[in-house]
This record gives sequence, C-alpha cells and structure tokens, in this order.
Amino acid sequence: MSNIRANRVAEQIKKEIGEILTLKIKDPRIGFVTITDVDVTGDLQQATIYFSVLGEEEEKEETLAGLETASGFIRSEIGQRIRLRKTPEITFEFDEAHEYGNHIETLLRDLKQD
Repeated sequence: MSNIRANRVAEQIKKEIGEILTLKIKDPRIGFVTITDVDVTGDLQQATIYFSVLGEEEEKEETLAGLETASGFIRSEIGQRIRLRKTPEITFEFDEAHEYGNHIETLLRDLKQD
C-alpha cells in the first residue's frame, strides 16, 4: 500500500519540480534541465531526483551544483505545493540512462555495418 502512495508522491514531486525549475529558479547554472525520474522511499522521508542535461561534462557539473544550491528552496516550494506531514529530503543525481542508451545504439550500429 505504501509503495503505491510513494509512487504517486514521486510523480507529483516530478511534476512540481518541473514547474519550479521552469518558473521560479533564476540560477544561470541551471540551463535546460529535464527531470527524468523521482525515487521516493517508502516512508516518504527521502527523494532522489534524477535529471538529464544536454551539453558537456562541465555544464552537467555546473547544473548539479546549481540544483544542490537551490535544493532548500525547491524543498520548501514542494512543501507548500504538496500536503505531506513531512517534506522529503531531496538529493539530485545525474541520470546516465540516456547516454548509456546512445552508447549501446552506437555499438549496435557499428556491428551492423561490419
């Protein structure tokens, strides 16, 4: 039962963070960020937010630093928008699934050509 609730809360957090990043955050380090997934623990105490950014490794690191700096503000905004007893602690992690998929696709394309 709590797993279903954790998934619903994760989807709501994902939606709200997308709005917050688009409308409220003015940090120039945070460019075009896509929130790919949110993972919330069963007790709703911690949330890991996975994001992807187009660009070089340096831009990705700057974006991560900007998101970590803004994490307190983002958490307070989530607390105002979603009614929970306690707002989860949030951490940001870069989602490497897209890059991994591109790498596999390149390998398969190279195999097909040979």
